[in-house]
Amino acid sequence: MKILPFLAVFVGSGLGGVCRYALSRAVQSWFPAATAFPWGTFAVNVLGCFLIGLFYGLADRGALMSPQLRLLLTVGFCGGFTTFSTFINENSLLFGQSRFLLVVLYMLLSIAVGFALLYAGYRLVR
Repeated sequence: MKILPFLAVFVGSGLGGVCRYALSRAVQSWFPAATAFPWGTFAVNVLGCFLIGLFYGLADRGALMSPQLRLLLTVGFCGGFTTFSTFINENSLLFGQSRFLLVVLYMLLSIAVGFALLYAGYRLVR
């Protein structure tokens, strides 16, 4: 088993997580405490979508990045920064394959089941 891909994901995830925390706090601090909308998380999620698109676009252009760098930036950094970017990228790939029913099903199931399980987990320990 090669360790380099795992190391790339590990390093990228750590960097992405730290950047998510810092950016989310910074953006949220720009708004009054009474603002209920989670602007920090929203900013991280949409920026993560832009970044994963940018990184995959660069990777598809050819020899602009090694497989390890692609792993570090996409699975690692973007995965640590926000899994929402991966979710959107996977839906984009399905959309590009004209698998529209799967796109809708994946989106709806992810949101509905995710919310239901969040609630179940909360209720379980409450």
